[in-house]
Amino acid sequence: MHIDLFNSYFGQSSPHPLIGVGDLARADASIFTPTDFGMYCVVLMDVNFGQLTKDGNEITYRPGTLFSLRPGQEVALTRDHGVEPRGMILAFRPELLQKTGLGRDFYMFRFFFYDVLEAIELTRIERNIVMNCFSNLIAELNTPRDYMSDQLLRLGIGQLLSYVKRFYERQFSDIARSSSSVVDRLAHIVDNYLSSGLPAQKGQPTVAWCAAEFNLSPNYFGDLVKRELHITAQEYIHQKIITAACRLLKTTTLSVNEIAEELGFTYPNHFTRMFTRRVGLSPMRYRHGSHDAG
Repeated sequence: MHIDLFNSYFGQSSPHPLIGVGDLARADASIFTPTDFGMYCVVLMDVNFGQLTKDGNEITYRPGTLFSLRPGQEVALTRDHGVEPRGMILAFRPELLQKTGLGRDFYMFRFFFYDVLEAIELTRIERNIVMNCFSNLIAELNTPRDYMSDQLLRLGIGQLLSYVKRFYERQFSDIARSSSSVVDRLAHIVDNYLSSGLPAQKGQPTVAWCAAEFNLSPNYFGDLVKRELHITAQEYIHQKIITAACRLLKTTTLSVNEIAEELGFTYPNHFTRMFTRRVGLSPMRYRHGSHDAG
């Protein structure tokens, strides 16, 4: 989608070819049909004015909910015509960030790869901050373009995205405080899988599989785990695999090759290499020694 088409939904001109900000209160109804903007978007839903869906799945949201979209994601909204839309949307093309500091740092904004379901419910203060960011971008777009325009727009985008990242961190902290069982549940899920015999049939547990057990996208789940455990979800799974291997080496007579198969390794030498690197001993030396693994 070009910026001109995006702006046409809001009955406004296109002061810049690579970025637009729209007020949902002024949006044409057609914008709420299934739409892939083909750009990076940040959307603030300021009131609940209809059923939001992605890939046929309904998304529950409250006033003050913020979510992001990346090119290729399609969303739709079935309007509740008894409620006037209210909210804001920023859309920008990736070309605006090419060969810039913000473009180089864009990998930090992993929330663009979260599912739309994994939105933020902003506090009142956070909502005011976000609205101020939108207002600053609108003000710059309405200023006659000069040699500083693109830099100031990128600064405005960077400020908004940095706040969104901060607010996601706050949400992760809230989840951790309200549900300390997240880590316990993850441990239970992985331990049960590793002891079920399924790895030999289906392979090792993956981050995507664990995320699905929590009904989360892999990226959101990975960031949540890292926020809680200070290691990646993949590293946590590997630690669990090594702990299970240590238990099997000490409590069973299974051969190293059989243990490798039991834990989902296609090739036993991959198991031996991982075990030796992490424990500091080969599986056989560990079995015949008196060392414990953490």
